[in-house]
Amino acid sequence: MIIDIARFTAAEQPYWDELERTLAKLETEPGLRMSLAEVERLHYLYERCSADLARLDTFSTEPRLREFLESLVSRAYSQIHETRSPLTIRWKALLLAFPRAFRRHLDAFRLAMGITIVGILFGWFAIRVDPQAKAVIMPFPGLMGSPKDRVAKEESATTDRLKGVRATFSAELMTHNIQVAIVALAAGITFGVGTLILLFYNGVILGAVAADYLGAGQGLFLAGWLLPHGSIEIPAILLGGQAGFVLAGALIGWNSREPRITRLRGVARDLFAIIGGAACLLVWAGLVESFISQYHQPVLPYALKIAFGLCELAALAGFLGWAGRE
Repeated sequence: MIIDIARFTAAEQPYWDELERTLAKLETEPGLRMSLAEVERLHYLYERCSADLARLDTFSTEPRLREFLESLVSRAYSQIHETRSPLTIRWKALLLAFPRAFRRHLDAFRLAMGITIVGILFGWFAIRVDPQAKAVIMPFPGLMGSPKDRVAKEESATTDRLKGVRATFSAELMTHNIQVAIVALAAGITFGVGTLILLFYNGVILGAVAADYLGAGQGLFLAGWLLPHGSIEIPAILLGGQAGFVLAGALIGWNSREPRITRLRGVARDLFAIIGGAACLLVWAGLVESFISQYHQPVLPYALKIAFGLCELAALAGFLGWAGRE
């Protein structure tokens, strides 16, 4: 085969130079992560350079050019077919992504908390004005009866009503609460209206329950029942609401000139970090509710349960507020 070396070199040299620059970058930055388009380009340059080398195989002149191409192809082959050590998950960075994302969107969390508080006040007021309203506000059979009767029944129980089904009950709680948090996030696609309604209604239920039990003089039971799991569960639902409002903010833009898709990409990682953290918290809350919250005095003293809940709340506040700070 006859090749016009000068013409051949002039036509292919730009591809060789590009491949050499790419390989030099990969060799000086071993941890470099390439995009799919960059990987595809590297493979194309490797195949083209390999084809050029094959065309020179039957040509006896230009040994230096052949040596150059052999070296280039060899380096490219090593990069493409390199066997790397298994991917290691950076657990510390993954763990700290949650509190960092939380702190970057504190205003959204404050908004979620404010709406929930308004709902609590509304639920409290509704029950204090009309105690019969709890049949509408609290669609849970276990809360329909008299708080005094429930407390007396719980404290005098001689059998474990969750025996044999504790794990199932815990899994149901986790599933339900995680669904609520995810819905609070997903409802942000309604420009925050759906998230607002969900948080407000959750607040109404909390306020109604508090008014019902405190009005019946069962505040100690209420605190011992709700604090162990509620000190984690309620903030986790608020985190779902925070994520929903972050999503809504990205959709609305708030005077931003960036395209909507760019804004959504900008908050995507934070949304995953926040909702992932909330899901982990709700798994813990489900375990606590099943194994601790459902057991009352004299089995578990209320003071111990309240102290446990307050310690959980303090630990969560410290983690979200300080973990991962530079």
